[in-house]
Amino acid sequence: MTRPWEPVIGLELHVQLATASKLFSGAANRFGAAANTQACAVDLGLPGVLPVPNEAALLMAVKFGLAVEANIARRSVFARKNYFYPDLPKGYQISQYELPIVQAGKVRIQTEDGGAKDIGITRAHLEEDAGKSVHEGFAGLTGIDLNRAGAPLIEIVSEPELRSAAEAVAYMKKIHAIARYLEISDGNMEEGSFRCDANVSVRPAGEARLGTRTETKNINSFRFVEQAINYEIARQIEVLEAGGQVAQETRLFDPGRNETRPMRAKEEANDYRYFPDPDLLPVVIDEAYIEAARLQLPELPERKRQRFMDDFGLSEYASDCLTANKALADYFEAAVEAGGEARLVANWVMGELSAALNRRDLDLGDAPVSPAALAGLVKRVADETLSNKIAKQVFEAMWRGEGDADEIIEKQGLKQVTDAGEIERLVAEVIAENPAQAEQYRKAPAEKQGKLRGYFVGAAMKKSAGKANPQQVNQLLAERLKSQD
Repeated sequence: MTRPWEPVIGLELHVQLATASKLFSGAANRFGAAANTQACAVDLGLPGVLPVPNEAALLMAVKFGLAVEANIARRSVFARKNYFYPDLPKGYQISQYELPIVQAGKVRIQTEDGGAKDIGITRAHLEEDAGKSVHEGFAGLTGIDLNRAGAPLIEIVSEPELRSAAEAVAYMKKIHAIARYLEISDGNMEEGSFRCDANVSVRPAGEARLGTRTETKNINSFRFVEQAINYEIARQIEVLEAGGQVAQETRLFDPGRNETRPMRAKEEANDYRYFPDPDLLPVVIDEAYIEAARLQLPELPERKRQRFMDDFGLSEYASDCLTANKALADYFEAAVEAGGEARLVANWVMGELSAALNRRDLDLGDAPVSPAALAGLVKRVADETLSNKIAKQVFEAMWRGEGDADEIIEKQGLKQVTDAGEIERLVAEVIAENPAQAEQYRKAPAEKQGKLRGYFVGAAMKKSAGKANPQQVNQLLAERLKSQD
């Protein structure tokens, strides 16, 4: 019998901070510029230059620490992390080592079984980014773009408390949401603003000693993180069960092949020869600075999630979906403030609105249907002017810019039929036109009649061009068909 294995996972998340300039220079910190146009003498470490810390980046790191209930170091120190790579022009990276700005925090994630679990954050430290090696367009060569050199990051290191790829993704999404809520990063994974290094090992279930870990570097999507971790867990188990040993190494994930592959032997801290940067004084902050930062914190995802359940009566699932994205949560609240019934608005935001955005690959900010316009549509569903089916047609017309819900309803004559006399006439016609199905219904056992009645409901809705109130149709059909038993 094969013994069960337990994965042990820790993540290192690199979050690029949304400052106007870089961490130690005045060079622009923005994405998309022509290669090597945003790296100044400080970023390149040319002789005679001196780094100057970016106070905006420090404030962002403190806000993050407060958001994850961490200890904020009153004194933190920048260090030089020494290694040689073509995209690291100075030959060292300025980071934090023994005394980081943020220490010992935690976040709560929702687990696969519906429970909750606190994941410890060991540290979050400020550091500058390296440049980027570019392989596309260089036959047999590598290009170096130093625009990103010196860009401000916080590296967030979790405790090894994640036990599955699903938990790792849930944790990563929670950190991503917090960064977006705090507006310290745009979190754009395609542009490299939010990247993950996944440390994975396995051990026999119940054993306390950790197994040998590998680190899979620079994964830039939630889906790839899940795939890379699952692959690495399976690979390590296969190695161990075959009697081999897992090599401690750095690996890369190939999404095309859905596999990780070796990159280099895993470095230890002493390989980097850390020492305090002689050009930078320790960063010292006081209680007043921390309290001023605390006053700037917005309502964070966990608190907003609970408020949505308490104030709007939303389910845990709906609250999770809406608060995972600040823009989506803001849109929902704006639609409710405009008069939409909260649970109906939530269903439309998570349903038709999100589907329309996905189909067209649009961001929420580009949606042609405003929160107030969606609220107007939801009102017409709530007061039974529209059926859900017709409301979807109206939504598409709104998306095309044909007007608000009331204008489209009026122009296209889409008002739902709720007149009892009209629906009774419709039901009588449908039963008369389908005598064989009516006879089948009467002879069917009670537990099957509901399904058979669906045929008549569909026929009635088709006859009314979808305008009849389906609840009234269903109720009257049940009464009329029963009365003929």
